[in-house]
Amino acid sequence: MAVGRKRGLEPHVYEIPNGSKSPWSRGVRALASRAARRQPRTAQALRHLADPQRYANWLRGREDFDFPGTYRITTLAPRPPEVIQCHNLHGGYFDLRALAPLSHRVPTVLTLHDAWLLSGHCAHSFDCDRWLRGCGQCPDLTIYPAIRRDATHANWLRKQSIYAGARLFVATPSRWLMDKVERSVLAHAIADARVIPNGVDLSTFRPGDREEARAALGLPRNAAIVLFAAHGIRKNRWKDYRTMQEAVVRVSDQLGGTQTLFLALGEDSPPVRIADAEIRFVPFISDAHSVVRYYRAADVYIHASLADTFPTTVVEALAVGLPVVGTAVGGIPEQIRTLDSHAEPTGVLVPPHEPEAMASSISSLLLDRELRGRLGANAARDAFDRFDLSRQARNYLEWYQAMSIQG
Repeated sequence: MAVGRKRGLEPHVYEIPNGSKSPWSRGVRALASRAARRQPRTAQALRHLADPQRYANWLRGREDFDFPGTYRITTLAPRPPEVIQCHNLHGGYFDLRALAPLSHRVPTVLTLHDAWLLSGHCAHSFDCDRWLRGCGQCPDLTIYPAIRRDATHANWLRKQSIYAGARLFVATPSRWLMDKVERSVLAHAIADARVIPNGVDLSTFRPGDREEARAALGLPRNAAIVLFAAHGIRKNRWKDYRTMQEAVVRVSDQLGGTQTLFLALGEDSPPVRIADAEIRFVPFISDAHSVVRYYRAADVYIHASLADTFPTTVVEALAVGLPVVGTAVGGIPEQIRTLDSHAEPTGVLVPPHEPEAMASSISSLLLDRELRGRLGANAARDAFDRFDLSRQARNYLEWYQAMSIQG
């Protein structure tokens, strides 16, 4: 594994050698490191001074591809790779211009988790379709990864030029994202493309005893518990916390006095009480076995998103046997089987920005134990059939094998 910044001691993880060879740059960066704790503004100014060209590009809104160590990733391990598998190439560590030469030496796979490779700067474009025509006049430069000025058209053209010389294998976890890829500037570089859904470890994420989970977590035994999990829930640009909050308040009213608890897993904040509903925030938990307890303790999982490629938390909830109420955006409709689908239903899809529709769906499930149990059992079976991590791995390994045969 080649990474931008190595934080552990794993022997098979290699940091891409992007450090500057310039004595000037190294010296100024050393000064910045020493000043970082007591004089953060001075440290930031020194970092800009260490690499004035990069700073100038940042001021102009130009995406930063200047990471020369990228060209050496095939030499980092003792043996050269037979396949290069790329994930999330934004983040300040990978030179996109290396894709063409790398792809002609070794089969190179891009697994897209968002749409950054298709646009002039953003990971998701929401309702904007300028990425189809070359970007420019960007309606929102603050969308991650944010840029300072509107150089989106120039950034898009640079990506187009890079892809023109590349031969790439492209994977997405959802058909929704693949449809965007096939209409994008990346399309002409594709040697082969596949939709490979993300999976989870079904030996960990599996149904369990609800009462036992609630007791272990100190949660009320008879409350109606609704769960949502995400990083930084209230300020997450891709999620719709306001819709979920309003939906939970409506659910509390509709349940007529039943204690309603909304567990927001992924943020450390004080609890909030609105009427008869309590919103309880739970800090991020890294241990998967602990996370599973929260899924098992809940009655329903909800997922309100404004943009989402293929949220892992939805798959985790399904695997544990929770019916899911989710917004019909991005790849979420491919994860949830609805009551009107030809397959056994596993949840409900609602339009975005509609708390009343979400509340109505949640209440229907909470008030109908038989329906909730049936959808939950269907969800666990469907996850077993479609979202096994081992199946995802096999799909990639079979694809790698086909690449080696093709040469």
